[in-house]
Amino acid sequence: MNKGKQDTGEVKFLKIQVIGGELPGPVLAQKAASWGIQIKKVGEDIKAATAEYKSLKVLVGLTVEGGKATVEVLPATSTLIIKALREAPRDRKKVKNIKHDGNLQISDVIEIARKIRSRSFSKKFSGTVKEVLGTCFSVGCTVENKTPMQIIAEINNGEIRIPDE
Repeated sequence: MNKGKQDTGEVKFLKIQVIGGELPGPVLAQKAASWGIQIKKVGEDIKAATAEYKSLKVLVGLTVEGGKATVEVLPATSTLIIKALREAPRDRKKVKNIKHDGNLQISDVIEIARKIRSRSFSKKFSGTVKEVLGTCFSVGCTVENKTPMQIIAEINNGEIRIPDE
């Protein structure tokens, strides 16, 4: 939208991946420059909204309506797991290929599953918990000092009971 044109009332959406607690790169300016919003202000809003995910990649949803932009943080499951491991923030330019070898409690896994439930393709909540455990396996952490695959087997056998929601 150019400055001379009137607002059409159109709602526009944009999803970009940013590093938590940092200003977004030139991608935001390239994609949203024609929308008539203040890119610098939106960048500061994104930085503030993602501050709790410092040095982690996080997806941000940007909704623009009537020249006003609202920022919504949409963290991936792996981002939530790494955050739950409470690892110290790292310098992304210096430390590469980090191994996330921490340990989570099953209550942490269930809490993460509740956060991603709306995005899950699973019919039952236990399936969503298993999705999170699969991501724990990919990240490399353990759950209750066992591998995530052992926990999935215990859920399937009925040894661990998962709440309905």
